[in-house]
Amino acid sequence: MKKLNFLAIALLVVGGVNWGLVGTTGFDLVRAIFGDMTFLSRAVYTLVGVAAVYQLFALGSAPARSPARA
Repeated sequence: MKKLNFLAIALLVVGGVNWGLVGTTGFDLVRAIFGDMTFLSRAVYTLVGVAAVYQLFALGSAPARSPARA
C-alpha cells in the first residue's frame, strides 16, 4: 500500500505543478510533452484525477491522531 500511496502523491504533485503552470503562465506541461488531448495526455489527466479521488478516500479513512501530550 505504501507504493500505491507514493504513486498517488507523485501524480498529485505532477498535477499540481501542471495546474500551477497553467494558472500562472498559461503553459500546459502535459500538453507540451504528450500533445493536445492525445491518448497519453488524457491518460495522464485521468491518472491524476484517480489519484486525487484515491487520496481523498485515504484521508477520510485514516485514523484520527490524538494530540501529543507534553
